[in-house]
Amino acid sequence: MTEFQLTRNAFGRLVFTAGGESHSGVVPVRAFPIAAPDEGLALVNAEGHEVAWIERMTELPADQRSLLEEELASREFMPEICRIHGVSSFATPSTWQVETHRGETAFVLKGEEDIRRLGHHTLLIADSHGIQFLIRDIKVLDRHSRKLLDRFL
Repeated sequence: MTEFQLTRNAFGRLVFTAGGESHSGVVPVRAFPIAAPDEGLALVNAEGHEVAWIERMTELPADQRSLLEEELASREFMPEICRIHGVSSFATPSTWQVETHRGETAFVLKGEEDIRRLGHHTLLIADSHGIQFLIRDIKVLDRHSRKLLDRFL
């Protein structure tokens, strides 16, 4: 990993500086956001070009790691479903009433193809607005939630 500096400018955007070059508005992008969130992170400039690759977040100094974690938290919004209270219909589109780690909510599932398997027990559900809901482990869901979910899998 090359030496670089990360700072925030007056507009609150991340500024990447290395080798005399500076890029304003860099965005951190995780390679594996669910399977390995702290490993494999690219810093991408405003033109979409990778300016740095970080193998592990733990390799960074604390101040830079803190800046990246703040930036990632502000751009990544993926509520994790803890319980499925009900679905309006077993045909799509259907409205799902769920409890997430951020509270209760409802969303519309447009089609069964919006439920993606990420592993044996992990699912990603996209609602009609494109918000991704994560089910980290199907086996941890209660029996009622699993029964509802099985109708769509």
